[in-house]
Amino acid sequence: MLILDDISVRMAGRLLIDHASLNLPSGTKAGLVGRNGAGKSTLFKVITGEMHAETGEVHLPRNLKIGQVAQEAPGTEDSLIEIVLAADTERTALLAEAETATDPHRIADIHIRLADIDAHSAEARAGAILSGLGFDAEAQKRPASSFSGGWRMRVALASVLFAEPDLLLLDEPTNYLDLEGTLWLEDYVRRYPHTVILISHDRDLLNSAVNSIVHLDQTKLTLWQGNYDQFERLRSEALELQQKQRTKQEAHRKHMEAFVERFRAKASKAKQAQSRLKALQKLKPIAAVIEDHVQPFHFPEPAKIVASPIIAIESGSVGYEPGKPILRQLNLRIDADDRIALLGSNGNGKSTFAKLISGRLPLDGGKMTVAPNLKISFFAQHQLDDLIPEDNAIEHVRKLMPDAPEAKVRARVAQMGLATVKMNTAAKDLSGGEKARLLMGLATFDGPNLLILDEPTNHLDIDSREALMHALNDFDGAVVLIAHDRHLIEATMDRLWLVRDGGVAPYDGDLDAYRALVLADAKAERSGNRINAEEGQKLSKAEQRKLAAQKREALKPLQKKIQEAEARMQRFQKKIDMLQEQLADPVIYTREPARATQIGKEIGYAKSSLAVAEEEWLALSSEFEAAMAEL
Repeated sequence: MLILDDISVRMAGRLLIDHASLNLPSGTKAGLVGRNGAGKSTLFKVITGEMHAETGEVHLPRNLKIGQVAQEAPGTEDSLIEIVLAADTERTALLAEAETATDPHRIADIHIRLADIDAHSAEARAGAILSGLGFDAEAQKRPASSFSGGWRMRVALASVLFAEPDLLLLDEPTNYLDLEGTLWLEDYVRRYPHTVILISHDRDLLNSAVNSIVHLDQTKLTLWQGNYDQFERLRSEALELQQKQRTKQEAHRKHMEAFVERFRAKASKAKQAQSRLKALQKLKPIAAVIEDHVQPFHFPEPAKIVASPIIAIESGSVGYEPGKPILRQLNLRIDADDRIALLGSNGNGKSTFAKLISGRLPLDGGKMTVAPNLKISFFAQHQLDDLIPEDNAIEHVRKLMPDAPEAKVRARVAQMGLATVKMNTAAKDLSGGEKARLLMGLATFDGPNLLILDEPTNHLDIDSREALMHALNDFDGAVVLIAHDRHLIEATMDRLWLVRDGGVAPYDGDLDAYRALVLADAKAERSGNRINAEEGQKLSKAEQRKLAAQKREALKPLQKKIQEAEARMQRFQKKIDMLQEQLADPVIYTREPARATQIGKEIGYAKSSLAVAEEEWLALSSEFEAAMAEL
């Protein structure tokens, strides 16, 4: 169990968390959400002890193992599988001791403990995690130094997942993943047997992998049961109710103030006036609803309409070295109103295809026809480094409109979604999301006919992603999107192309079908690893029975959660039945109309709580059935 008791946290003199408390039971899967800069990552530092709270305390069970992704990615000459296996420090130490131990009793203890921690299947488990994150069997044997920084961060993520800590802290884990890796991680976190706190702006991940939301807003922490969509709905209802109560309270306050002002000097009413004055002083004000405004995205419309097809490829091939194509036999066309999402794991050629159609890579073979006067805008995360660090947003935009007056330049910067206070800030001092907005605005400055976006959401929070979604839907040109944000793809794209096995072809299924395909591939990989592990070490029937018993024992906490969810469902249903019985009495509407209204509200709340409990029960039951199927 994690308890944050009345903690306050400052960073560089700014109060991020103010006397906030939180209680997370063991086994909770919580999504930690809030605007960029609210203090989510800082809260992780307080939980791990890397940073101390100004007030309050953090309470954790003794000997609790906390795990989070290392800030520095591994870059040694060790192979990926060796790096991940080394993350289980107990197993590594036991294996090392087993090679030198001479005491028969100690040797026996070591082997019993190795069996208890399922050490014999460690390599298979590590391989399955690496495979899920995009590394095939050959890549797992290569040294970490041979991979780029983004791929190394996946190895760091694999290491902490393999270590299986009691409290797993994940800070934007999908930033270095493709859609396939994100779908795999979503399934992994959902089935993780211990407590998880996940910072993410990926709505689908927060809907599928967690069962509660911790909201950091206005320096306070609030725990909501359910996934992100449920949190958003319940919070919206709570804010609406809060605003109504505040309006009602303000009207009541003004009425009492008017009474006091009118009668405080009149002897016959002085006592009542004093009584209401005291009531005014005791009236606790209801906080005003404060909603942060999210700047919209704006993509200029194409200056000229271009006829379809805007790009057509016949028998095309493309690569980075002559005669060594990465993609071949491309027979595709893109029309002026197409909305295309590219699917396929990293390394299969999505970015290569994007560079081809954007004109950044030439064809290695075949033919590509591009419509006359076609304007193409290309955005990729690595282009953030192209911004001039010392120049502010106004200076970047002025280079594109040198003769325009200052007011027009500032207006154009404002259209990019940068607040006035950020316009004069040097690019190096902007946040990742602000840099992305500036770069996206610069890339689309001239009004493109085709907009190519390669992972545009990495530095955007949930509300900014929603703003991007609306901008894409309002844009009249064609869009080709590479993204790991499933919600953005489903809300804005109407065609799916699969980049796989050296080709690009339309995918007939939807994202649910593609998710099933990705998870089936991962399951097949896990089965292959399990077979390989069993070939390396045959288990006796007694050991197999013991292993099955251990796995059933490990499922008991999950069974307990299912029973608790069932109990909550019964409790809420019983309350609904009781309240509906009271409301069925017609007398209550004439004698106690206020009570009737209150009962109606209580029924609505109980039904919402029942729905949350039912969804939790369904998720837990599915998880239990899947686990039993693997025994």
